[in-house]
Amino acid sequence: MGLIGNLFGNKPAANRPPPRPLPRRDDGGPRPEPKAKNNYIVITLDSCRYDSFMAAEPNNITKLSGGKVEKRFSYASWTGPSHYNLLMGLLPHVSPQHEFASEYYKEDFLNYNTRFGTDGMEFAKLVPSLWMPTYLRNELGYITNARVSLPVLNSKTNINKHFDSFKLMDSHNDMGAMLDTLKFSDDRPSFYMLNVGETHYPFATPDEDPKDWPRISGIHGVFKHLDANAPGGKLIKDVEAPKFFDQEKLDELRARQIHTVKYLDQEVFPKLYDMVPDNTFITVTADHGELFGESGYFGHGPIMHEKVFEVPFLEGKLR
Repeated sequence: MGLIGNLFGNKPAANRPPPRPLPRRDDGGPRPEPKAKNNYIVITLDSCRYDSFMAAEPNNITKLSGGKVEKRFSYASWTGPSHYNLLMGLLPHVSPQHEFASEYYKEDFLNYNTRFGTDGMEFAKLVPSLWMPTYLRNELGYITNARVSLPVLNSKTNINKHFDSFKLMDSHNDMGAMLDTLKFSDDRPSFYMLNVGETHYPFATPDEDPKDWPRISGIHGVFKHLDANAPGGKLIKDVEAPKFFDQEKLDELRARQIHTVKYLDQEVFPKLYDMVPDNTFITVTADHGELFGESGYFGHGPIMHEKVFEVPFLEGKLR
């Protein structure tokens, strides 16, 4: 063990008592009586940038907020880390100037009292997990649920912690199918995270023939083919890469994203708003934006450009 072991008070192995098992809190123990009045649904329109949302001129989605839509900024530029931030309680931010981050966090977290319908949350109990599903389930008595469209958020990933139900949908672009799986209890509030894929590349509605979709693999496709394209850890240079889109095609792709917002606004959100119980608070936003040729970029992920961080944000209760 030597000097390092002595500095940290480690006893020699022969004299050390066996370690006590750490208490498990995987199930959170007994669920408490509900301490919140509202069901809460947070909806991320995956990849939907702010100006695409506004160009669609939605009039049903915005019934939540009386037509007021904020331009906010995502904490991350792709789906996985953005949702991890969201489930820590960090919704897209307003990028305040001349303000300490700690002060912004205080004000932003206090808004959860309105979202949850609580009379005063004990925010200290978010620590040490810093994980909203844990807090909602184990402290406020929620039933916690997730419905996701993108495989990067599938139930085998670490994002699935303290959810009572977590489902990767059969189709990546069918929010309507999510609605058939939503259930609400009369006994305690429900939390739902809905990751909506219509607004993600290839920007397709569920009634569109997949043969008509533009085609580039997502990250799961990269992993799937990486070993074949890089045997022994070396990339084969003559592997055919997709050609970058010309601007005409990029403009068409942006139009497709705008079309998916119009579809969701006319066909899906009215059904959602009709079915949710009273005392349901809903936040609609996006996990990140998308680039359509600006500064030579397309998509999201390893991109540093303001448009990949600009997202719509609106929230409220319907009744």
